[in-house]
Amino acid sequence: MIKNIDTGSVFIIIITLILFGVALFTKGFTHDLLLEAGVFLISVKLIIMSYKNCVHSQKLEKELSEIKEILKQK
Repeated sequence: MIKNIDTGSVFIIIITLILFGVALFTKGFTHDLLLEAGVFLISVKLIIMSYKNCVHSQKLEKELSEIKEILKQK
C-alpha cells in the first residue's frame, strides 16, 4: 500500500494531522473541533480514493499489456 501513495498524499496526511492536533489543543472539545474532524475525514477519503485509483490503473495497465502480448502473437 505504501508504494502506491505519492509524496503529496503523505505530506497532506502529516499536515492535516498536525493541524488537527493544534485545533484539539487550542479549541478543546467544542463544535469547532467537529468541523476540524470533518476536514480531516475528507482529506483521508480523498487520499483513499487516490490510492484506489492508483491500484485500479495498475490493474488496467497489466490487463492491457496482456492483451497487447496476445495480439502480438497472432
